Formats: sequence, structure tokens, C-alpha cells
Amino acid sequence: MNSLVRWFHQLGSPPTFDRFAARWSRVFYVAALPVLLIGLWQGLFVVPPEQNQHDAFRIIYIHVPSAWMSLFVFALMAFYAVIALVWRIKICEILAMACAPMGAGFTLITLLTGSIWGKGTWGTWWDWDPRMTSELILLFLYLGVIGLYHAIEDRRSAARAAGLLAIVGVGLLPIIRYSVDWWGGLHQRQSINVFGDSAVRPELIAPLWWMVIGTKLWFAGSLLGKARADNISRDAGKAWVAERFGSPAAAPLEELPR
Repeated sequence: MNSLVRWFHQLGSPPTFDRFAARWSRVFYVAALPVLLIGLWQGLFVVPPEQNQHDAFRIIYIHVPSAWMSLFVFALMAFYAVIALVWRIKICEILAMACAPMGAGFTLITLLTGSIWGKGTWGTWWDWDPRMTSELILLFLYLGVIGLYHAIEDRRSAARAAGLLAIVGVGLLPIIRYSVDWWGGLHQRQSINVFGDSAVRPELIAPLWWMVIGTKLWFAGSLLGKARADNISRDAGKAWVAERFGSPAAAPLEELPR
């Protein structure tokens, strides 16, 4: 067996995943903090005002990374859900469900910052613009996944049902991405490209990449931390939990990772 495949196979074991998550969640958190601080500092205080929107444009350093993360997290959730449904890997079920509340948070931040930005540029807090409307539907999908997961008592059945909803909902992502190109609306067209030229001045983009990297590092740490807590909670009566936390029945609640 290939060493990489073997490593992924072993990572599906709850005790192995617990050790991995305990170590790397801290690493990602520690790495995210300076990256986010650099991005915020440069975006708020270093880069010059934008020629048309002046200082109001600085909300881009929160809005755009959150918008990208709202799509990325949903796609990742659906990816984990596919693996969980096809190969019945419990850790992937846990990871998929751990994605949902964080993805909903990023989507809510996207909608709020977009509304604030829209008030200054369009003169209205909300418009049923295709991009804004489809992003709102994405928030409802996240809430649907969360609600369905908590509505079913059996955790594994709940994760599979909610994961199926995530897989079906992934079809919304290209609609969000290309809604402005397909239907127009108030929302501006794509002005920042990962590959190729961007309409935004180069000196204004650097802080954005710091924020994009920082949000992904923070998300990785949060995902591992939440998944680890859910993993321990599900296996609270197992021997490996008792051995690791020194309890004959379950890990004390105060010792569970947050």
C-alpha cells in the first residue's frame, strides 16, 4: 500500500485522528494569528485609499475572504460527505458536520459586510441582486444542514442525511460564482483573479492575500478542534478515550477540546 494512502487510512481511526487534531489545530491557530494581523494592519492602515471609494473600500479585506471561504467550506463539506457516504468513514462524517457552523458564520459575515458596503456604494442595505440572493440561499442551505443534523437522534444517520443535503446543495456554488456574469445586477463583476490580471491596483491586493491565507489557517485549526471534540464526544465510552483522559467511562467535559 502506498505510504500516503496508508497514512490517510490510519487517520480515519478515531484515536489517530485525535492525536493529529490535537497537535495540528494548535499549529494552525498559532500560524493564523500573525498572518491575520499583518493583513488587517496593511489593509486598514498601510495601503492608500482607493481612487473611487476612498477608505470605504477597506471592507474588502473582510468581505472578499469571507465570501471565498463561504464557497470553499461548502465545497469541502460536500467533499467530506461524499467520502462518508461512499466509504462509511466516521471521521469524514464528523469533519463534514464540523464545517457547517463555520461555513454559516463566513456566509453571514459576507452578507453583513456586503450590506454595509452596498449602503455606501449603492445607497441601499439590500437589493435582490442575483449574487446577494444566491449567497443568502447558501446561508439557508448551511442552516438546513445544521438543523437536519441536530433533528435526528442517531449521530451517524443524522450526518449521512445532512451530508446528502450538502451534496445536493453544492450545485448552488457555480450559480453564486457566475451569477453576476449571467444575470448582471448591482454587484460588481469579478475584479480580483487568483490567476490572471485583476482590476484592483496591485498595491491594494497584497493585504487581501494575507487575509485569504489567514482565514484558511484559522478555519483549519477550528475545523480540527471542533471535529476532535465531536470525535471524543461520540466515543466517550470507548477505551481509547478513557486511556487518554484517565477516566474509566468518559473524558471529563472540562478536559474536552473546544
